[in-house]
Parts: sequence; C-alpha cells; structure tokens
Amino acid sequence: MIRCHLARMMGEHKMRIADVARATGLSRATVTLLYKETAQKVDLEAIEKLCRLFECQIGDLLELTK
Repeated sequence: MIRCHLARMMGEHKMRIADVARATGLSRATVTLLYKETAQKVDLEAIEKLCRLFECQIGDLLELTK
C-alpha cells in the first residue's frame, strides 16, 4: 500500500485543499483524492508540483507500507 502524507504536510503548513490547488494549478479533485488517500493513480506532474510546493522529496510525500 502506498501512503500519501499530503494531509499531514498541509496541516504543518496550515493550508487548505483550495490553497494547494491554487498554488499548484492541480484540480481540487486531484488534491482531494490525494488528501483522502483514495487516489488510484497520479500523474508524475502532480507529484512534482506538490514536492515543489512543500519543498520536499518524493519519499517525504509518498511512503510504501505493508
């Protein structure tokens, strides 16, 4: 299972879904799916935009768990 830490990162930066969507240009739907960890697939461009926004590495945003 792949865990997405977007909700935690947004909380640390006191950002809402609308804030992230506006700052990255991603749709609210994409951000919401990642926030709720219900996304089935994600474009690499979306991951890149989130990593740039939060100034993090991919491994900080996504984690492979058992």
